Amino acid sequence: MHRKVLLWGLLFAGIAVMLGAFGAHALKSIVPADKVIIFETGIRYQLIHALALILLSLYIQQNLSINIHSNGLKWSARFFLLGILCFSGSLYLLSLQSICSYPYAKFLGPITPLGGLFFMLGWANWVRVVWLHKVDK
Repeated sequence: MHRKVLLWGLLFAGIAVMLGAFGAHALKSIVPADKVIIFETGIRYQLIHALALILLSLYIQQNLSINIHSNGLKWSARFFLLGILCFSGSLYLLSLQSICSYPYAKFLGPITPLGGLFFMLGWANWVRVVWLHKVDK
């Protein structure tokens, strides 16, 4: 499991870097400044949670012998992935709305806080697993 979590983290970190380059060089010339700030917020949260996935994979690998926590850690990884897709993804789409017209734009507003909730659930669940683990090596 930790390999899949690590791969997702690495993939999303790489995508965040590419989107950051796009935002810094190309996006500033085609959308208003307030939309660039929204785009950069999406990148920031994506990169933070991509790094969280990488750290989570290391935590899982370190604690492979403790099978009881693997399901809880899977949920943390899922919550982080869903958060990246919903939170960052909706911010990307909202910031590009002025240059791309898509019919479901009004539904993006509520998706952003849902993504934030997924981030919070991922962190809270990871805290729960560590709290219940209570074994120091």
